[in-house]
Amino acid sequence: MIDANNPSLKSWVEVPKQSDFPIQNLPFGIFKTKYLSAVAGVAIGNHVLDLVYLHEHGYLDGMGLSSGIFNQKYLNDFFALGRKKISEVRNRVSELLRHDNDELNVATREIALIPMSEVQMLMPVRIPNYTDFYSSEEHATNVGSMFRDPKNALLPNWKHLPVGYHGRASSIVVTGTNLHRPKGQIKPTDSEQPVYCPSHKVDFELEVGFITCTETKLGQSISTKNAEDNIAGLVLFNDWSARDIQQWEYVPLGPFLAKNFGSTMSPWIVTLDALEPFRVKGPDQHPHVLPYLSFEGDRNFDIQLEVFIQPDKSEATTVSRSNFKYMYWNMCQQLAHHTVNGCNIQVGDLYASGTISGPSPGSYGSMLELTWNGQKPLHMPNGTERKFIEDNDTVLIKGFAEKNGVRIGFGECKAKILPAL
Repeated sequence: MIDANNPSLKSWVEVPKQSDFPIQNLPFGIFKTKYLSAVAGVAIGNHVLDLVYLHEHGYLDGMGLSSGIFNQKYLNDFFALGRKKISEVRNRVSELLRHDNDELNVATREIALIPMSEVQMLMPVRIPNYTDFYSSEEHATNVGSMFRDPKNALLPNWKHLPVGYHGRASSIVVTGTNLHRPKGQIKPTDSEQPVYCPSHKVDFELEVGFITCTETKLGQSISTKNAEDNIAGLVLFNDWSARDIQQWEYVPLGPFLAKNFGSTMSPWIVTLDALEPFRVKGPDQHPHVLPYLSFEGDRNFDIQLEVFIQPDKSEATTVSRSNFKYMYWNMCQQLAHHTVNGCNIQVGDLYASGTISGPSPGSYGSMLELTWNGQKPLHMPNGTERKFIEDNDTVLIKGFAEKNGVRIGFGECKAKILPAL
């Protein structure tokens, strides 16, 4: 067991019972306050621990951390030290926060520990590259059944490789950043020609992403065995889509304007170490995969996921409950496939799972599936209904893993869709 994961650990910081951030979590993020510019921190309960203060006052001495490593706008330079160093820092922070450790005196605690209500969370990493996969069998089957042939919903390649595409990194934003309804070409069913207009079918996509913490050279590959050594941690992700734009444009090259208008990411990067107790076996893979995609051990994670829609000036309602464990292709396979051709990876790269759907309608990870392309509208508490996301709707994604009385959460992945400009 990793010491910092011990379920019996308690902190001198008061942690609410249903908090996403007990001492067993300690995710990394970037924050600022009225008095502090962007710096690195760790979440604990309803507070953020200032890593710059700890480092500058000697509490992280002897760890080989360069001056100013945490006093930066992004975590990239810290993550570039590798997963082992990330683990060492998390373990040290865990020691400092334990209820029986008084290394941080009262004055230090008052300065280094900042209430979350006083901080603004920022994008935690500079994302050089973004890849989106299509790795939920249930989601791919639903979409294939909807738009092609229910008897042959999956394309011939789907069970042989993790399908993916390269997305737009510049339009990925941190939670709380509102997005405008995208405009583009759509082809109405009753028209022979496309029209230019705002999308009528803006959709959320329930996803989990992982962040890499190493750099490889062009030509190098990463094996499934070593893949996790290259992963810093996980985030929640909403890869917004404009389904009507997508349906017209995606042949032959795939998603473009339907996807690149914006994607929303949660601000805390939950380490793989913190998620270690929640490993589970993934779905059986048939036919057998090629050798470079084979793996040993449990590589899926039991992370419960929820999606809420909040209409303007109304209460939020849960529209989906799913789980990351449903993924057919796991992260190790995704990274191995991504690099098998020699594609180089960089620190801070984001790799999203693709829409996560479970086996039942209530576990589908998009409005496209939940309403079956608008044929079965969802009813909101305020008396309205939703086929897709309306202007001024807020979509909120939450996720957590829970076992032995320990809840490891991700915080919020939240954004509002504003009217088109």
